Amino acid sequence: MSNVEPIKENVPRAPKPDWLRVKGPTSPEYNSTRKLMRDLKLHTVCEEAACPNIGECWTQKHATMMILGDICTRACAFCNVKTGKPGNIDPNEPEHVAEAVKSLGLRHVVITSVDRDDLDDGGAAHWVAVVQAIRAANPDTTIEILTPDFRKKMGCVDLVAASKPDVYNHNLETVPRLYRKIRASARYYTSLRLLERVKEIDPSMFTKSGVMVGLGETKEEVLQVMDDMRAANVDFLTIGQYLQPTKRHAAVERYVTPDEFGEYERIARAKGFLMVSASPLTRSSYHADSDFAQLRAARQKQLAAV
Repeated sequence: MSNVEPIKENVPRAPKPDWLRVKGPTSPEYNSTRKLMRDLKLHTVCEEAACPNIGECWTQKHATMMILGDICTRACAFCNVKTGKPGNIDPNEPEHVAEAVKSLGLRHVVITSVDRDDLDDGGAAHWVAVVQAIRAANPDTTIEILTPDFRKKMGCVDLVAASKPDVYNHNLETVPRLYRKIRASARYYTSLRLLERVKEIDPSMFTKSGVMVGLGETKEEVLQVMDDMRAANVDFLTIGQYLQPTKRHAAVERYVTPDEFGEYERIARAKGFLMVSASPLTRSSYHADSDFAQLRAARQKQLAAV
């Protein structure tokens, strides 16, 4: 019998506090960004994951493209991305992503993907092709990748890391105790080991990870995740409020206050993270360009002190 706690359906959602209310997207820049994604047949995690920051980001022409299709082979209890049997990989996607980066004028781009457990390499070779295409067409753009865990697929992390992104991001998402409920197809220590492995491959590469709060975790558990990340030499931490996409997803147990996020940020910086972003609306790619600039400056300051 499974020990996974079932997700309760049709549970009324608690009203969002004022600090989580955002304006709907209406700007001309938003519409032009949306049109570009459609014209190039690209998917974005901004739309698929129902990100609350889409209006702000797309107005600034910052879109996080999601490669390898829009259907995930997993069904995590927190995620709004469709799940099922994915279609074939678009062989033109790397060039289309590179074209979008150029059209948007991005100084820093974040790329993510669905899980593709159906592929022998989990999509690793396609990841490499995307990074290479962006580099060829946009040599001055820094690249941040947010990959799946490539669980049980040996060598995939090494292959992707060898493509030399500027930031390798992989989110732990939640605390170990909640994995079977929230992220049942993943394993906490597999994800942690991925981050550690990236640093073994290239100690100079920035690594990044994030967690959601408001799912029933305790403060002590969040602090332990921070310690685990630091033991794996993770450079950059994001912490944001979990928001329930639909009534069929895991319920919000609590809305964490801005003051609590501020405390998490202070503690994380004291633990040695080079960069921390912690707020109710923080997401992996939210303000990633300015955060990366600060991260690089912190690294340079760190090296200068040695």
